[in-house]
Amino acid sequence: QVQLAESGGRLVQTGASLRLSCAASGRTSTNLRLAWFRQATGKEREFVARISWRGSSPRYADSVKDRFTISRDVASNTVYLYMTSLKPDDTADYYCAAAFGSDEWTYWGQGTRVTVSS
Repeated sequence: QVQLAESGGRLVQTGASLRLSCAASGRTSTNLRLAWFRQATGKEREFVARISWRGSSPRYADSVKDRFTISRDVASNTVYLYMTSLKPDDTADYYCAAAFGSDEWTYWGQGTRVTVSS
């Protein structure tokens, strides 16, 4: 089992930057993939970014590419999502997810809310 706990979401203005954190605990290992998803009110959950536990092969959704950066700190078992140039369209609940190997995203955090005011 893997437990995930997100933090860092808050109200910000358009153009601001914000860093979200996801603390992973439990059965973490080198083949654990981690990702960020988001879900806006009335919309389906969508992929934002993912990274391997070793910190390699980051991937991003086109909507956040060049604005968001995913990274991880192995020592603290924490994955970060650094968001810049935030827009009102980025307003959503942001969720951390984890999976081993090529499995579907199996473990989910409770989410942290980001609100970007115009």
